[in-house]
Amino acid sequence: MSEIHIERPDRSKLDAMGVDSWPIWEKEVSTFPWSYGESETCYILEGKARVTPENGESVEFGPGDLVVFPSGMSCTWEISSPIKKHYRMG
Repeated sequence: MSEIHIERPDRSKLDAMGVDSWPIWEKEVSTFPWSYGESETCYILEGKARVTPENGESVEFGPGDLVVFPSGMSCTWEISSPIKKHYRMG
């Protein structure tokens, strides 16, 4: 299984990916388990979170980060500042 991938794309890449047309997901400060049945790409608009995969190292991300979660990953989300993100599954 691949790792979580984080990058800080420029506006031209976001435009090419059509990020602004993706749905938005928001979540309050919380901690919860999550499993990915398919890959997810998301662009963080607001907030901060740490995600810890089972048997893996945690990663932190915040506004301006493009994050890709691999299909099949189980993890724990720890949201330290309310998150708002665009996301695309698959």
